[in-house]
Amino acid sequence: MSTGLGLEPLVDQMISIITNDGRNIVGILKGFDQATNIILDESHERVFSTKEGVQQIVLGLYIIRGDNISIIGELDEDLDAHIELSQLRGHPLKPVIH
Repeated sequence: MSTGLGLEPLVDQMISIITNDGRNIVGILKGFDQATNIILDESHERVFSTKEGVQQIVLGLYIIRGDNISIIGELDEDLDAHIELSQLRGHPLKPVIH
């Protein structure tokens, strides 16, 4: 059984995680284990709203349990830097229903 799930190349890279409860957390991947528990550094949560721009809540060093992760993706830092999050509006994600 593979323990990395393809995450090794993403260590020390900026990633975005969507959790089962619909949260979007962005940070630098510092480590993971066989249960896909994730350690992020310099992380923040992006909170979407239809009435105001995206809020970014600083979390710092953050651990996310693997059973609470829906999606893990690499974040293009150059493209992300050009997005004006304060002007972006959107509905918050709904929780995953099993």
